[in-house]
Amino acid sequence: MSIFTKARAVATAAAAGVLAASMVAGPVLAQKTDVPAGGLPGVAVPVLNWAPCADDAAYQCAAAQVPLNYRDPGGRTITLQVRKAPATDPAKRIGTLFLHAGGPGGSGWGWVSSYATSSPAEIREKFDIVGYDARGVQRSSPTLTCLDTPKYQAQWAQVTTTPTTTSFDTAVRLAREFDAACQANSADLLPHVGAANQARDLDLMRAAVGDPKLTLFAESYATYVGTVYLNLFPKRTRAVVLDAGYDPDRYANDPYSYDHAQYVATEAAMYRFLDWCAATPAQCQFAAAVPGSTTARLAARIRAILTDLDTNPVRDAAGRIVVNGATMLSELTFRLNSGTRRWSVLGTDLRSAESRTGPLMYVIPDSDTRFNAANVSVECADRVYPQSMQLLRAKLARAAADAPLTAPGMAYGPPAYDQTHAPACVQWPAERRSRYTGPYHAAGSSPVLVVGNTGDPDTPYADSVTLSRVLDNGHLLTWEGEGHTARRKSLCAEGHMYAFLLALTVPPAGTVCRDAPIPA
Repeated sequence: MSIFTKARAVATAAAAGVLAASMVAGPVLAQKTDVPAGGLPGVAVPVLNWAPCADDAAYQCAAAQVPLNYRDPGGRTITLQVRKAPATDPAKRIGTLFLHAGGPGGSGWGWVSSYATSSPAEIREKFDIVGYDARGVQRSSPTLTCLDTPKYQAQWAQVTTTPTTTSFDTAVRLAREFDAACQANSADLLPHVGAANQARDLDLMRAAVGDPKLTLFAESYATYVGTVYLNLFPKRTRAVVLDAGYDPDRYANDPYSYDHAQYVATEAAMYRFLDWCAATPAQCQFAAAVPGSTTARLAARIRAILTDLDTNPVRDAAGRIVVNGATMLSELTFRLNSGTRRWSVLGTDLRSAESRTGPLMYVIPDSDTRFNAANVSVECADRVYPQSMQLLRAKLARAAADAPLTAPGMAYGPPAYDQTHAPACVQWPAERRSRYTGPYHAAGSSPVLVVGNTGDPDTPYADSVTLSRVLDNGHLLTWEGEGHTARRKSLCAEGHMYAFLLALTVPPAGTVCRDAPIPA
């Protein structure tokens, strides 16, 4: 039995005329005047029937129906699964703190529990902490689906981490196959999963809980959704924290440039890790195994592991390739997101990889299949790459040349995470009905706290700097540290973020946190 009900609004003929005028083809424009919840007339606000969550009765769960297509608000709906940690002191309650997970593909529903248990008591006392799985993601339905896991694993098996004369053609073919699977399995959903619709969903959720203004904590990709929200609904914000901010214009409108910066940031983070490993072999088994290791020698050993796996991959009992250089590289680069607190473990894992053991012998799991289906589909809905195979070839070659250790296996691999999307998006078969192209300055919004790590391997620090400057009311908080996002890494940064959420206290201009990372 469904745990939600929904009141359906009936649009008048006059409202329908406004809708037709506002939902023209082409770029989604920011709203200039006061508009209904969701930004458009005729959109019903979900009614959330909260009930104890099946997995943990300390939390409350509900489901919300939102329009699949905001151009047709009275048409088909989709379901977002919602989770809440109720405020522990209702008498002191400020309102709702919404969590919007990054990725795209991360679970806001799943984030609620860890956020609530790791936040200060005052946050838990004064806010209902609410998260939900965005449209197309995880528990929400329908779910974005592309290849199944065996077919996706078979794509990874065709990739090498050293460019060859066939690498480009392979990448284009794998992307074309991936796109066709997305279209076959999720054709109705693909045009509608972009950031503009996600921002409208967020405004419906704000209205559904009864908050006149939004309090939001967003990280990574979700900072782009938050930025779009700020521009569509600038007067409806109370406090917005954007941790690991995206440069919004470059992300949406200059995607090759954005991707290249991510390739370079990942490579730079890898070499900072190797610098540390060479300098502190007592803490890094990868260096300790070969006395006198230098950064260059350590990089060469990683290259040797990857090349060996490319040439002699690990196979299962049926003879299928399950681990090769590309799958190892995907896990290796992902682990850089944890920052220095996990560097010692990463050194141990690299040492194990030399004997083909340990967690870097990575088999693509179902969770990666699902996550990357959403990751690719959403970002291809948000971004338009020039339709030139010659340009695509040149851009991938430049990435491989500028980040030779880490980029080739990603650039020429299957559609996967973030910067790997160009071959898929160039050939993307779906309309982009939910793409937002600007403006991004959010005139008239409440203060926005943008947080950036100087050593972020995923969302370069320069993006947070740019975002803080683009926003009319943006304020930058810097943490001098490694890893992706500052929350759960810097107590100093967390203190400023929580003070802002609770009391709207903006850190002094130029604030830089230099504390050691929170232990893993």
